[in-house]
Amino acid sequence: MRRLALSVAVLCLAGGLTLPAEAHGCPRLRVPGAEYQVVACLDELTTAGTVASGHTNPADYAGLTHAGLPQQSGVPGVQIDGYFPDTSRTNANHGWNHDSQYVIRLPEKWNGGLVVAGSPGVRAQYANDRAISDWVLAKGYAFAATDKGNTGANFFTDGVKPGDAIVEWNQRTTQLTRAARAVVAQRYGRAPREVVAAGISNGGYLVRWQLENHPELYTRGVELEGTLWTANGPNLLNFLPPAIKGYEQHSPAQIVAAGFDPRSDFLWDFHYTVYWKLTQRIYAAELDPTYTGTEADYDYASRPAAQEAVRRIALTGKIGRPLTTFHGTLDSLLPITQDSDVYADLVRQAGRSRLFTYQRVEAGNHVDGLVDAHPDQLVPLVPLLQKAIAR
Repeated sequence: MRRLALSVAVLCLAGGLTLPAEAHGCPRLRVPGAEYQVVACLDELTTAGTVASGHTNPADYAGLTHAGLPQQSGVPGVQIDGYFPDTSRTNANHGWNHDSQYVIRLPEKWNGGLVVAGSPGVRAQYANDRAISDWVLAKGYAFAATDKGNTGANFFTDGVKPGDAIVEWNQRTTQLTRAARAVVAQRYGRAPREVVAAGISNGGYLVRWQLENHPELYTRGVELEGTLWTANGPNLLNFLPPAIKGYEQHSPAQIVAAGFDPRSDFLWDFHYTVYWKLTQRIYAAELDPTYTGTEADYDYASRPAAQEAVRRIALTGKIGRPLTTFHGTLDSLLPITQDSDVYADLVRQAGRSRLFTYQRVEAGNHVDGLVDAHPDQLVPLVPLLQKAIAR
């Protein structure tokens, strides 16, 4: 990624009016390393106001929370949107067509904490706005989120070597954490008393990786169903193909053998249609780009190049800060037996169990949006995540 000159735009908004930078307490702030930034003073930092003001994108977080999740509001403060130098252009938010976009939110009433999150799936920087940002802002935390450096179903086009795009996810999260810590110190005149890494799915993977590789930046982490990558498996490249094949061959036993709970069978039609094949295809394109067969026929054990690429992003369980993990027993994308159960074993083998709190949640699934379609069969997980972050 090339280095570009810093360009800073400062825009302060209150009540829909453009104001001088110093007016009404709108501070001059600089995001270290950013190529571009826009600073806005807002009457409302939560989605109760940012949807209307254009300071979020509801498409980024669609489907990640259930309808019963309470709406937070009443949080004025400062929002900074922008991007770091990058050469890829998968993120179209704000019409910028520029990756490595971020958002930083600084509430007027600050409790001394900072929460940093990476986006789940291949979504952009506002994906955590309902699940994490609204809640922690209402509790007084500052909040920062990154798009991870590439987005969308073609995220794998970023980078040169297999695994480069996912390697960048970790780098961008570290970059934003350092920058957000500095911005918090600028805004409030002191460093944050705690920095919490938080995330869902791929965002949960980032939490794990950060606590293993940069524990000095955080005080703790909280994550929901983080994606597990291990070079020898399990990982989604070895449990999704047999599940796909089992579905296509009308063999529930094959799906169960791949690690999926048989009680989650009412979710399999949806996951096959929406998640399984697409997920297998795009992650094979990222980690094993020479593969040309079908999703169902992919055999990770016979693909040494893929194993080498996964080794670049693999987790070890060697967390250096306290970590809280939640995972639903009916997860039908990342089955708990192939993911968090295994990560718990890695943490134990690494001798870090004293730092790890793990809760298996009966009837939890991968995305809370499905709770609305199956209210008698699924329970939401985001409320548990929220309470663990802002305790």
